[in-house]
Amino acid sequence: MTSATSTTTYAVNGMTCGHCELSIREEVGEVAGVDAVTADHVTGAVVVTGSADRSAVEAAIRDAGYEVSG
Repeated sequence: MTSATSTTTYAVNGMTCGHCELSIREEVGEVAGVDAVTADHVTGAVVVTGSADRSAVEAAIRDAGYEVSG
């Protein structure tokens, strides 16, 4: 059975620069089912495309040192 691919936007607190974006992209990119991830410190948005479990993506964001706010 395959999971449907979707795009989900997460509101993330604490990103202040390009290095923050890179840290999140690297951590979230390791989650099973993530096909693509972008992070924007200006807007605080992390956009994930794939079939990854939401809780696993949120845990990866926290592991990178940031807080999911929505």
